[in-house]
Amino acid sequence: MEKRKKTQRPINLSGIRSSSIRKRKNLVNLKQFARVTEQRNFDTFIDSLPKLLAGNYLREVIDAIVKAVHHRDHVVLAIGAHVIKCGLAPLLIDLMERDIITAVAMNSAAAIHDYEISLIGETSEDVAHSLTDGSFGMATETVDAFQRAACRGSSKEGGRDVDETGLGRALGNIIIDDENRHKQFSLLANAASLNIPSTIHTAIGTDTIHMHPSISSAYLGESSHVDFRILCSVVTELEGGVWLNVGSAVIMPEVFLKALTVARNLGRKVDDFTTVNMDMVQHYRPLTNVVRRPGKKGYSLTGHHEIMVPLLRAGVLSKL
Repeated sequence: MEKRKKTQRPINLSGIRSSSIRKRKNLVNLKQFARVTEQRNFDTFIDSLPKLLAGNYLREVIDAIVKAVHHRDHVVLAIGAHVIKCGLAPLLIDLMERDIITAVAMNSAAAIHDYEISLIGETSEDVAHSLTDGSFGMATETVDAFQRAACRGSSKEGGRDVDETGLGRALGNIIIDDENRHKQFSLLANAASLNIPSTIHTAIGTDTIHMHPSISSAYLGESSHVDFRILCSVVTELEGGVWLNVGSAVIMPEVFLKALTVARNLGRKVDDFTTVNMDMVQHYRPLTNVVRRPGKKGYSLTGHHEIMVPLLRAGVLSKL
């Protein structure tokens, strides 16, 4: 029997067929998003919860965030893609505008949804529908924006030294500069406007943009590494603050662990802070890398993002 060939050449992506995002069937649109409302006298409800288990955990997380705000310490939001798809951007942007959330970190899937919402007010294509004919993830506008952001955000653009903007800030600036119709719903655009650190942490092969021949893995990797270093800088100042891992089961917990190691390796005091993992299911990495290993106080809050995030926001605003 003839042996199989042992060498495998990288596939040529030049024949990939793409189309406009405006022709795509999406599952999420702005009409479904949460609305920002004022919270009054919510303390009564929070106090009415059982003085046990998650009832106590929720109160203690609220207190930790309020304390961090009063002391002007960091409250960092690290998210996965589902948080955007749940329509929570208006509430999170409100917390950024109130100077409660001081930094935002996300995987690149979350950034993709954030950009698409800003552009057409819709996101989350019907994967089962588009996977059958190979059109899944083939939106031209999204990959074009990421390529431009990767070039702008890397430390060396076109072979010359430039300011190390990073991928997150560069994409936020592009959303603003291009005057995307729904830019007010973009976490990245609002972070750029508010001068809040915003970072995107990409893992090659995990996201739709990586399937396109026009994307440069060199610029993408470089600009995302700049973002990692920016996040490390934020973590060096996390003492007294709060790290919220919301809806990321793998990438953001791993990134956080490395950023914390960098901070401590450089001799920064990052010991007394609060970590929180919020998700529908408690996974190994968030429990280990966010809740148990890093600091003295770690909490797990289990539930659907579209319920738990508004609940947490209401409790914090009422307490403040």
